[in-house]
Amino acid sequence: MSDPTRSPLPETSRDVNRANWDARAPLHLGSPDYAVDALINDPTRISDVVAFDRERLGDITGLRTVHLQCHIGTDTLSLARLGAAPVTGLDLSPASIAGAREIAERAGVDVSFVESDVYLAPEVLEPGSFDLVYTGIGALCWLPVVRAWAHTVATLLAPGGRLFIREGHPMLWSIDETRTEGLMLGFPYFEQPEPNVWNEDSTYVNTEAKVSAPLSHDWNHGLGEIIGALLAEGLTLTAFEEHRSVPWNAIPGRMHTVDGGEWVLDEHPERLPLSYTLQAVKPR
Repeated sequence: MSDPTRSPLPETSRDVNRANWDARAPLHLGSPDYAVDALINDPTRISDVVAFDRERLGDITGLRTVHLQCHIGTDTLSLARLGAAPVTGLDLSPASIAGAREIAERAGVDVSFVESDVYLAPEVLEPGSFDLVYTGIGALCWLPVVRAWAHTVATLLAPGGRLFIREGHPMLWSIDETRTEGLMLGFPYFEQPEPNVWNEDSTYVNTEAKVSAPLSHDWNHGLGEIIGALLAEGLTLTAFEEHRSVPWNAIPGRMHTVDGGEWVLDEHPERLPLSYTLQAVKPR
């Protein structure tokens, strides 16, 4: 693994979050929400997250692809099944990477996985060698500096290459889900130097098991900060869409499922964006 001292991710936060995701990985591998066995046994199946954006992704056949913060690789494998090649997944958690490699091997899908801090991706992957940089749901909140992330993306993309991201909306991350009297803002919308610190032994999938390393650190980033960081790195914004759904029960007790594994608010879903899809291209 690369030297973490060259990353803007503080060493304490890196170690805390790595332990947290190492503890989550086996719970997610065994949860029906990730449908790992179905994904392995059905060569035509793709994850619900990738399926949600299949039309937006378009034809990715033959695109050299890297999935940043890939976790257990179900979305990474799905991109390969849609024709992307070669495909690489990168994640901070060794337990997640080990699970991702096992899933790909059992499914017979050729995907490479690399363990690394996302900020150090250009040190372990070849800069300028990817046609598609993909980042899935629930990734940016684990990073303290969005401008440095945008630099990683721009460095990895080949000229003409595309960034594709679907992410939880920063307005959603600002909501205090413990407040039952309404949708109440309880956390920063804009990027802050200090993280939100959580001590929660539960995770977002359907499981009765507890997370053995419950401490985690996260940060929010406003839409203007995210888009501005990409523009500052020379990328051209080509698509942006806000969604009323998100692929997990983000506000327990006030959401219900709809087709495709998505969750929407029970009341007034028009009042709060829950996720967004963004695409940007590196000029030739």
